[in-house]
Amino acid sequence: MFRPLVVVLAVALAVAAAGAQLPPEKKAGPAIGHMVYFKLKDSSPAARQKLVAACDKYLAAHDGVVFYSAGPIAAEFKRDVNVTDWDVALHLVFADKAAHDRYQDHPEHLKFIAENKDTWAAVRVFDSELKAVKGGKKAAAKKEAK
Repeated sequence: MFRPLVVVLAVALAVAAAGAQLPPEKKAGPAIGHMVYFKLKDSSPAARQKLVAACDKYLAAHDGVVFYSAGPIAAEFKRDVNVTDWDVALHLVFADKAAHDRYQDHPEHLKFIAENKDTWAAVRVFDSELKAVKGGKKAAAKKEAK
């Protein structure tokens, strides 16, 4: 009984010592939120859906994307604080800045731009560094209470 315990302890110490010899991992940096708001020349529901379909086709499955969504403006939100001078929103979260940078130069992204830019009256892009929070503090507290 004593001998297997010594072997396990020796292996654990060897693994720990080897790990101490490895160079520290480089952090890739924070996730990047890439939010794009398109104002279309033709803001009809059909034109909005066509752009959403193009987003789905060309932008949804890039390497390093941890969240993707695209959709038309939600017309029922009409509060004073709501900005309503856009037609379609694109929301991407990249694992890090390197993933964002690869996406910017990717042929599928460039093809999306080439095929759709003539339909845009304006485009606004908001990039931000994101803190790694999932579900928010209240959601986490509710989970722990269960």
